[in-house]
Amino acid sequence: MSAASATLALSSSARAGGRTSGRADPPRPPAPIPRRAFGRTGAQVSIIGIGGSHLGDVRDPVEAVRIVHEAIAAGVNFFDNAWEYHDGRSEELLGRALQGGKRDQVFLMTKVCTHGQKADVAMRMLEDSLQRLGTDHLDLWQIHECIYDNDPDLHFAPGGVVDALAQAKQQGKTRFVGFTGHKDPGIHLRMLAHGFPFDAVQMPLNCFDATFRSFEQNVLPEAVKRGLAPIGMKSLTGAGDPVREGVVTADEALRYAMSIPGVATTVTGVDSLDVLRQNLAIAGGFEPMSAGQMSALRERVRAVAADGRHEWYKTTTHFDAKVGRGQHGYPTPEELPL
Repeated sequence: MSAASATLALSSSARAGGRTSGRADPPRPPAPIPRRAFGRTGAQVSIIGIGGSHLGDVRDPVEAVRIVHEAIAAGVNFFDNAWEYHDGRSEELLGRALQGGKRDQVFLMTKVCTHGQKADVAMRMLEDSLQRLGTDHLDLWQIHECIYDNDPDLHFAPGGVVDALAQAKQQGKTRFVGFTGHKDPGIHLRMLAHGFPFDAVQMPLNCFDATFRSFEQNVLPEAVKRGLAPIGMKSLTGAGDPVREGVVTADEALRYAMSIPGVATTVTGVDSLDVLRQNLAIAGGFEPMSAGQMSALRERVRAVAADGRHEWYKTTTHFDAKVGRGQHGYPTPEELPL
């Protein structure tokens, strides 16, 4: 089961529009999805975003398009993707959904997946992404998966992918640039230490992270200090195990992630309309958890968070992209012995 599928379904009464005592009340308009400043850029983004990887998991293209359209209609404007997700299918599905004038209604992000290759490769990937997404520019282009110890050196080497970010921004093919990663806060800090004018940084932010190799404690304050837009991901820890095991509810996990001060948006995995509607119900009219509530939740899960058992993406290659694994000399899952 995917992380998206691990979320809890809305109650039947909620889905029915609040019916009580056998009599249907007039349908209530959905609560608006709040928006937040996207760092120092001047842009505004919805507090919840749609992840491109899970969108590519949707088997029926018609349903994938419906997910995007319903999200936009509800006020979601942040859409995540990456050149390598499902070998390009995720970008193609999103591009299909954004036809007919919807491109202008969204803040469109995708990621470049050079994994250490040079800027010329990155620029070719950018052209692939633009074609698949059906647009002439992105709102945000990010380096995907800065997760290996030598990634900062590779990315900032002469002719590396960082040069492509600067070139794409200068050419108007992207408004903003950033980088992502899920492995080690130290790698993020080394990326930031170069002083490059990134606009955004994406990282895992959830109630378990605060106790183990924490991005919330170590990277988020530095990003905020620099005026970057922090983007949260893995609110359900990537695979949703804590929800299936009853450690937390989907509502608690997602609310915590969206409550973290300074976070611009939280990217969520959505692989069905039911999951989308549940997440929209949580985000609609969102009121952040109090500091006390967040502290209590962190303390409640501390015993199962301290050893990283729910954050495999920090300690194993299980969540690492196959392109990056190959570039760094690690076997892909298909190449591993049984």
